[in-house]
Amino acid sequence: MNFLRSFMIDKKQLREIDFGILVPAVLILMFGAYNIYRATYESSGIYYARLQLTWLLVSLFVVYIILLLDYRMIYKVVEVLYWITVVMLLVVLATSKVKGAAGWFSIGQRGLQPAEFAKLTTMMMLGKRLQKTDGDVNTVGGFVTTAIYALIPMVLMMLQPDMGLTMVTFFITLGIFFSVGLSMKVIGSGFGFIAASVMFVLNTDFLPSHWKARLASFLYQEGSDLGINYQLSQSIIAIGSGKLTGSETAGFYRRVPENHTDFIFSVISENFGFAGGLFLLALYGFMMYRMIRIAKTTEDMFGRCIAVGVFSIFLFSILQNIGMTMGLMPISGITLPLVSYGGSSVLTTFIALGMVLNVGMKRKTTLF
Repeated sequence: MNFLRSFMIDKKQLREIDFGILVPAVLILMFGAYNIYRATYESSGIYYARLQLTWLLVSLFVVYIILLLDYRMIYKVVEVLYWITVVMLLVVLATSKVKGAAGWFSIGQRGLQPAEFAKLTTMMMLGKRLQKTDGDVNTVGGFVTTAIYALIPMVLMMLQPDMGLTMVTFFITLGIFFSVGLSMKVIGSGFGFIAASVMFVLNTDFLPSHWKARLASFLYQEGSDLGINYQLSQSIIAIGSGKLTGSETAGFYRRVPENHTDFIFSVISENFGFAGGLFLLALYGFMMYRMIRIAKTTEDMFGRCIAVGVFSIFLFSILQNIGMTMGLMPISGITLPLVSYGGSSVLTTFIALGMVLNVGMKRKTTLF
């Protein structure tokens, strides 16, 4: 009986769980699974939608386990988790490339993407470092020694190359640094570094040729609707055909490559129109508001960095993914959180949400 009780959440702690985060997350995933079904049923039936819902069940179980723990216990093993993912990022470079990138471990018919987990361990490593230094980021030593923990996995992600998750990790770092008061001059320098990096990759062979072509097409508005811009042009047609409440004869999204992963918003917009897109953004907005609320009321730096880091993941990924489907942002491999198909993405996103919920449950206490 005592053994079973150890797997039960205390009633007092249960009341502290922020269901304003958990419930919208589940609704978003189920909404996404339906649109994945719409996008893939002609070729694969319910296969992808069923897998997505299976990952939801697995992820909810993992969230429950996380809620049984105390995020302050994870604080003690952050370094171990961080270096394990760094090693995984190194090892995955030796695997065979898929679509020009070596970023996946094959496990049977499934795949595991270490970079998805590395973005979380990087976030925690930054939080622990800032906890130890009391948020010291405005001295040269404090900034450099903290930033290097973000730079190591980002460089390894770029070597795969996976520019999408590299950008996500950068904005996690930026969000955390901003929240602890990093000088705006340094932040401006960071964006200058991004601009310089873009010009570098455009003038070298660092990126696969089709990625360079997409970036150049966005920056210089080059490329035909039947060539490098085909995916974008078909996405815009699908989004526009949805009008206010969705097309009665939706089907343009079937011409959009990767419509169940990177370009799932095209499917949503055609099926449910502007109203459907607004509904999705409202769910995201409410959930992210609750994250910031937890960050503001958490008394220790480590917990605050977790909440801000996860908020940053959602904010950047949503803006980038939806923006690229409309031609407002360059096309990248950044998925729409909880909506795009992908087991690694769903699991790591729910792990991140579980950590925020855990911080919220313990936010009235401190690490030391």
